[in-house]
Amino acid sequence: MSEILEIDKDGTEQVSLKLYAEKAYLDYSMYVILDRALPHVGDGLKPVQRRIVYAMSELGLKSSAKFKKSARTVGDVIGKFHPHGDSAAYEAMVLMAQDFSYRYPLVDGQGNWGSPDDPKSFAAMRYTESRLTAYADVLLSELGQGTVDWIPNFDSTLDEPVVLPAQVPNVLLNGTTGIAVGMATDIPPHNLREVVAATVLLLDSPKATVAQLCEHIQAPDFPTNAEIITPREDILALYQTGRGGLRMRAVWESEGGDIVITALPHQVSGSKVLEQIAQQMQAKKLPMVADLRDESDHENPTRLVVVPRSNRIDLEALMSHLYASTDLERSYRVNLNMIGIDGRPGVKGLDRILKEWLKFRTSTVRRRLEYRLDRVLKRLHILDGYLVAFLNIDEVIHIIRTEEKPKAALMERFGITDIQAEAILELKLRNLAKLEEMIISTEQEQLQQERDQLQKVLGSEARLKSLIKKELLAVAEKYGDERRSPLAVRIDAKAFSELDLVTADPITVVMSEKGWIRAAKGHDIDPTSLSYKSGDSYQMCAYGRSNQPVVILDSTGRAYTVPSHNLPSARGQGEPVTGRINPPSGASFGGLMMGADDSLYLLSSDAGYGFVAKLGDLQSKNRAGKGVISLPKGGQVMHPAAIQSLEESQVAAVTTEGRLLIFPLADLPQMARGKGNKIIGIPSARVLAREEYVVAIQVFTAQDTIVIYSGKRHQNFKMKDLEHYQGERGRRGNKLPRGFQKVDGMSVERLIKRSEPE
Repeated sequence: MSEILEIDKDGTEQVSLKLYAEKAYLDYSMYVILDRALPHVGDGLKPVQRRIVYAMSELGLKSSAKFKKSARTVGDVIGKFHPHGDSAAYEAMVLMAQDFSYRYPLVDGQGNWGSPDDPKSFAAMRYTESRLTAYADVLLSELGQGTVDWIPNFDSTLDEPVVLPAQVPNVLLNGTTGIAVGMATDIPPHNLREVVAATVLLLDSPKATVAQLCEHIQAPDFPTNAEIITPREDILALYQTGRGGLRMRAVWESEGGDIVITALPHQVSGSKVLEQIAQQMQAKKLPMVADLRDESDHENPTRLVVVPRSNRIDLEALMSHLYASTDLERSYRVNLNMIGIDGRPGVKGLDRILKEWLKFRTSTVRRRLEYRLDRVLKRLHILDGYLVAFLNIDEVIHIIRTEEKPKAALMERFGITDIQAEAILELKLRNLAKLEEMIISTEQEQLQQERDQLQKVLGSEARLKSLIKKELLAVAEKYGDERRSPLAVRIDAKAFSELDLVTADPITVVMSEKGWIRAAKGHDIDPTSLSYKSGDSYQMCAYGRSNQPVVILDSTGRAYTVPSHNLPSARGQGEPVTGRINPPSGASFGGLMMGADDSLYLLSSDAGYGFVAKLGDLQSKNRAGKGVISLPKGGQVMHPAAIQSLEESQVAAVTTEGRLLIFPLADLPQMARGKGNKIIGIPSARVLAREEYVVAIQVFTAQDTIVIYSGKRHQNFKMKDLEHYQGERGRRGNKLPRGFQKVDGMSVERLIKRSEPE
């Protein structure tokens, strides 16, 4: 379909709205990409930055000149080269003047040009003054030497350079950010010496790999002393693909027990960091911090002091939390997207960037040398004409005085060119002295030497490379400095969890028969004396600390984890535990466990099987819990038995038929889940018919007393009374004395009733 649908009688072209909108948006997109948002690989500048630098050079604002009002520069920029808003041009100019934003600033500012805390706090352009920095000469010094192409400005009244003849890869040195249409760029700054070293390596070894280049360019180098903590392999992948990310972390030191932060990540505000920490303190998420101070001044641009509440606070753990929860650690996106020497935008790896820049630089240097050679040859041509004139001075004067057309006569008489004849006619009388002939001869000799040298360099790729290398090293020597952003290997930051901030107070977790749960302070509470809802009563309890979760075991063998610090108080009647977990329909609860993650419990079923489990292995963040005990057919879950000592403990298992078996706990395996091994031998048919099953399993030591209950009767058995019942694991066990043939339960009485868990 043709874009023009029809032409009216008056010659008006009609185009469909779809085609018009597509073309208009495509044109706009290309303009934003090529002429606004992306830097050029040659000089590393966006058009607005290039025009600012060029306009300042045209105003004579070199580093040795006096400062001029910034409004003067902005006026020239928007009036001659960049027809956009003055605020946009001034903000771009401010960015190039901020030494905390640019690694190598291009503008030297006088006045208020913003601060690291608030880069946008700069004064208006009518107040500030500016000039170019010495480093800007790296971009401008070869501008008038035929090195670059020129194009008309927006109104075709002036010419402006397409790109500046940068002597170093400025696109990497200062970096830039920009958002175009459908693409963006995020190029971090780098160290001049490192970039030049890598460029020289590529110049000497064109097949050098990215890994070899990264031996010189270790990582980006931001204008801050904060640490780069991105792993080495990630940085290498970033430079290979042109895309990736970086992480920076603030630098701190301990001073008198206080945390003193001395360097912040790039573009991070110290006041914002203090505000983020203060918000956590107000929300009581940092109980270990007592005070904050900002002691930054001219001598110490960054000095933030965090005062811990006591000298027992783990400063490393506190800083790890602050790294994870504030801007003290920050991630940066890297997208090496730029306009190449072919005029097309693209994401480039490090090797391709440097290769394209070297191609650009080689072309620039060649054009500079050819331009100079052309000037030298023209001057030599004129000097040849001068020598002819001086050797025949009287005749030349006679021709000029007597001939109507002296130029033609001179050309015919001496065989000189039009240019030489014109130069002779333009000579001043004062230059006809005898001394001038010697001066011309000397200049001619010098220019001939320069001509020969230029021709040698232009005729040899090796000489041209050597010249480029020499000039690169000279710039690095003059403007280079040490790396500012150190590289460090650090572990990942971890924020405090809710449990980390909870005090470790002793508590007793109580559950009723109908599944209502609550927590009481201390371990000396009698859970049976608490009030319960009508029809409900005490079932079980567990002792631990408020920073330890409680693990609940249900009748299907699943384990659930519930934080204990936010359980309802025992002064009330609690809340249904099903509001916090999702057990299967019809399941009841048969066990509560608390303690350290390495605490051990004996898990068992009344079919006579069991195993030792670590409490940490039973925990789950899933509301539906995790399967722990595999129940034999007809078996039911027994209440877990806490284990004090794995080596010294014995297991006592008693069945409903009055059979008791005792064996070392070490005979049972330690597992995370499963059915376990046989504890006491009961025929499966009897378990399935519920004719006989295990009624109680306890873990005890030689200092403990076993209490057997049968109806209203009970009897204490000390270790010496239990020798008759000791046997191998899995045996049938021996009958208890008459009167205890039908056992209702068993408990352990310890000399020390209960020790508070660590």
